[in-house]
Amino acid sequence: MKNMNQTKVDKTKVAKAIAGVLLTCCVGMHAAEAEAKKLKVFIMAGQSNTVGHANGHTMGTLFNPDGPKDAALTKLVFGKDGKLSKQRYDETIAMAKQLNELTGGAGDPTFKAMTDAAEKAAAEAKAAPMKAALEAYKKDVVAASAVSDRVYINSIADNNRRAGKLSVGFGASESKIGPEYAFGLSMAEKVDGPILIIKSSWGGKSLNYDFRPPSAGPYQPNEQQKAKGNPEEIVKNAGLFYRMMNEQVHKVLENLKENHPAYDPAAGYEIAGFVWFQGFNDQFDPAFKANYKDNMVAFIKDVRSEYKAPEMPFVIGVLGTAQTKEGVDQNEVSIAQRAAAGVPEFKGNVVAVESYTEYALDSLEVYNSGWAKNMYLWDLVGSDRPYHYLGSGKFFVRLGDSFATAMAGMMKQ
Repeated sequence: MKNMNQTKVDKTKVAKAIAGVLLTCCVGMHAAEAEAKKLKVFIMAGQSNTVGHANGHTMGTLFNPDGPKDAALTKLVFGKDGKLSKQRYDETIAMAKQLNELTGGAGDPTFKAMTDAAEKAAAEAKAAPMKAALEAYKKDVVAASAVSDRVYINSIADNNRRAGKLSVGFGASESKIGPEYAFGLSMAEKVDGPILIIKSSWGGKSLNYDFRPPSAGPYQPNEQQKAKGNPEEIVKNAGLFYRMMNEQVHKVLENLKENHPAYDPAAGYEIAGFVWFQGFNDQFDPAFKANYKDNMVAFIKDVRSEYKAPEMPFVIGVLGTAQTKEGVDQNEVSIAQRAAAGVPEFKGNVVAVESYTEYALDSLEVYNSGWAKNMYLWDLVGSDRPYHYLGSGKFFVRLGDSFATAMAGMMKQ
């Protein structure tokens, strides 16, 4: 009897032990599951090239690849959409060239110069279906572009302020993109769980004045600003866009469920990284250029302190509007951006990503050949001037992907 009771006790102990192990495993599994579902928040900030001036349909130039990266990005953006292909892209480009020859380019000057009404009507009738085909192609490119169910964005891009699923339309207008588009799509392939991008961008802003971080110290007005009067107001407004950026980010963080439906308060969120792409407006003042490295270091430290993320991965997009390595290597702002990323205390969690390497050289060739006389072709491959990287969708997709690759590398470390 005693042995039987002892056996029962032993079995009870074993059962309790097994239950304890199972409970521990279940708790661990649930913890891991919650961790996997934690919302990853990425902040993106800068000036006009973070705003983004590429018409969405110019991403079609990815079908004219320069290498395997472009082929992979074509799949990332367009998947296997049956309406788009390398063949259709080539045919559309050929049609655009033919239309330029027929019309004379921007504004159809050849038609306007015609004095014979019948001849002009016949030429316009010949051009009409080609123009319609180009417009249909542009619409199909945008329609085929990915809309993410996992990546949401809250974006200030100058006057285009929107929130929702990541798609074309979070650039300078609802038809344009910046680096946020491919960055988000690419990050979704590299990390698990829901992703939220908070983008704060305004054109024509400097780091030394507009985005001036608090620890950079009081701003010293230059002689030109002093001559205009009211230096106290000038000093007061230094760092205004740094503060506006943080106001937007905190507002979004306080309303995460409104900004991403998959946000689970129990799982929480983390500030997973920061992308900075700026520099153009710091090129033109000696003090702005000279102080850029120190300002950038202060900016990174202040942002990390603001969001209590002392080792937050930070990507610096290196100014590359000079287009070539030689040109970029001589640009004081670009050099300062690289130097800031190379500060020893930032090793492993700050990376400088070159932008000149992503320049769309096929779009540049069309621009340099005279964009106006080649307007119908230019409209397919570019949207803006060289200082906006030609408003090339190919460029912004490449750059966004490069930002994501650098970010993911730091996150793994």
